[in-house]
Amino acid sequence: MIHASAIVDPSAKLGAGVRIGPWSIIGPGVELADNVDVASHVIIKGPCRIGEGVKIYQFASVGEDTPALAYAGEASTLEIGAHTIIREGVTIHRGMDKGGIGRTEVGSHCLLMAYVHVGHDCIVGDHVIMANNASLAGHVEVGDYANFGGYVGVPQFRKIGAFTHIAAMSMVTKDVPAYMTVSGNPAFAVGMNTEGMKRRGYSSETIDLLKQAHRTVYRKGLRVSEAIDELALPRQQSAEVERFVASVEASAKGIIRGRSNH
Repeated sequence: MIHASAIVDPSAKLGAGVRIGPWSIIGPGVELADNVDVASHVIIKGPCRIGEGVKIYQFASVGEDTPALAYAGEASTLEIGAHTIIREGVTIHRGMDKGGIGRTEVGSHCLLMAYVHVGHDCIVGDHVIMANNASLAGHVEVGDYANFGGYVGVPQFRKIGAFTHIAAMSMVTKDVPAYMTVSGNPAFAVGMNTEGMKRRGYSSETIDLLKQAHRTVYRKGLRVSEAIDELALPRQQSAEVERFVASVEASAKGIIRGRSNH
């Protein structure tokens, strides 16, 4: 299952059923769980743990250290969850200590299309889809089921909430609350990601509750703190509203607003 031209460091740990294609390099400290499939011309550097059933396509670079100038060669890690697909030319960097958490994480069942970049100390949830050339700078947090169009750019320390949709070629300059759709450069709030919620099987009642919460934050002219106070009861009554409000509450960079607010 390992091509004769592949280079595998003796310290690497390979699970059952691992496949490694020609001219790929598996460095020291790399752990590949069962049934990981590595195509040709892939470079994986450690410390790095890659979950079961992950598929990595040709010319991807996984687990390289960060080019951030503050990185001083300290130990750092990368973890990738099970059944994630990493397409051609994707780059994923390990973490760093200064200003970071020392690790980068990509969840399970994600799809990173060609030439996606995930920078140091990013925490990417499960079932995230990133289309071609979408890029996350360092320290970005991405919630489960977030969906990125092609050529999206996200600067450092931003938070992208769960179940969000970031339209193609958007530049995300502020935090995106859960369930929102944003678009543009700079990105502005289009509205709730209703289509995404329907695809995830959300009931019409739950979607209506989220729309009401959205109106409180975005349509009533309230300050964020005032909107959060007004949603104190609804967030107790609905886990989805709680997720939305908590993502607004957790913002350190300010949430993306409508086009007129830019």
